[in-house]
Amino acid sequence: MLSSPVGRFRLLALAEAVSWAGLLIGMFFKYVLVNNEIGVKVFGPIHGVVFVGYVLVTLMLAHRWDRRTTVWALLASIPPFGTIVFERWAQRNGKLVEAQSAND
Repeated sequence: MLSSPVGRFRLLALAEAVSWAGLLIGMFFKYVLVNNEIGVKVFGPIHGVVFVGYVLVTLMLAHRWDRRTTVWALLASIPPFGTIVFERWAQRNGKLVEAQSAND
């Protein structure tokens, strides 16, 4: 999965959504339930790193996509779980087709 840009994109789209969920749960505990910051302290940096990775791998794939698709991919990283919605849409619409190797 990590050997191709498409595989990295799919993995980071999922990781970005999972880290968003962890951060949201951490914020819920911090601000609603117990006023404990541990969830935010753990998932905040994780989400930040995964977010940057998602943006970078999206930009790596931008040469395959038109400008509109690239913008939607980047905007999908803002709302929680938007990367999963975009990844599924892109898969259905042929935007995440692996490049053919010269040996095929």
